[in-house]
Amino acid sequence: MNQALLQRRDFIAGRGKTAPSVLDDFWLHVSRMAMACRFEITLPSHERDGVAAAQRALETVDRLEAQLSIFRDASEVSRLNRSASQNPVQVNKSLFSLLELSKELFLETERAFDITSGPLSHAWGFLRRQGRIPGIEQIEQARQLVGSERIKLDSVQRTVHFERAGVMINFGAIGKGYALDRVATSINRQIRAGLLSAGSSSMRAIGAGARGQSGWQVGIRHPRDPQRRLAILRLRNVSLSTSGHEEQFFEFEGRRYGHIIDPRTGQPSEGVSGVTVVHPSAAVADALATAFYVGGPELATRYCANHPNTLAIILESGSEEPVIFGANENCDVEIING
Repeated sequence: MNQALLQRRDFIAGRGKTAPSVLDDFWLHVSRMAMACRFEITLPSHERDGVAAAQRALETVDRLEAQLSIFRDASEVSRLNRSASQNPVQVNKSLFSLLELSKELFLETERAFDITSGPLSHAWGFLRRQGRIPGIEQIEQARQLVGSERIKLDSVQRTVHFERAGVMINFGAIGKGYALDRVATSINRQIRAGLLSAGSSSMRAIGAGARGQSGWQVGIRHPRDPQRRLAILRLRNVSLSTSGHEEQFFEFEGRRYGHIIDPRTGQPSEGVSGVTVVHPSAAVADALATAFYVGGPELATRYCANHPNTLAIILESGSEEPVIFGANENCDVEIING
């Protein structure tokens, strides 16, 4: 159910608290639960007339969840996963475009972002949040089903075909950002300033916050110490996404295994503690946060060099100082030391 909350308090966003200089008296929060998280639109008080539009915009997320969720048997994605290996399946225009974007990102990230990696997540028990150590044979069997090159798209007929049985798609690493983009499109003409969020990991900023602000101020939590901030970002008409394994992991014989699997090796990714990506598109930021967590600084370096307006902040495992890759003209970054 939608909720509009009128509050006088510090603004909370992203992975940490922020306390901007608020020239308005209050923030308006419109929210609803979907995709296993809270979607929220925060408006400064001078945008109070936009509450009704925000409530309508969030209804978009329910429709997208019904279309994209692999946990709903009747969803369009579940239908694809059941049938697309047998015959080409025609899908609607928006889903086809999302599949095209996902395949494009698969190639641009050197296979680090892959919507077909579900069999590996299942092998490691992460789809049902019941982590386990799979055998080598189980991993290899899953790897035979992974790789977005196995998805065949016909842009003329707008059909999808999987080249072998057992291939499945899962938009978990791009879906929340995609939903924020769709919400932003539906609300953009009604408001000039708003911060859209999906849980604590994905955001899209409209405008620059309350009157007189230079950007929506977002605190990025340190991935290894929830009581510390890693950085403060000021966002203006741009999107942000973070990735890490502090929320989904299991430990076995003293070793931690995170839920982000490297689709190229079949093993949980290591070497990076946390990634934050800023990009004009929330969907792309969402996907890149996962890809850079998998591919590390080397991939981030190559990608950002070839894609303007992409900014990444990466904290490597064992390091205390994050590294910034690329830049985005609509984001100011302040790294917090100590």
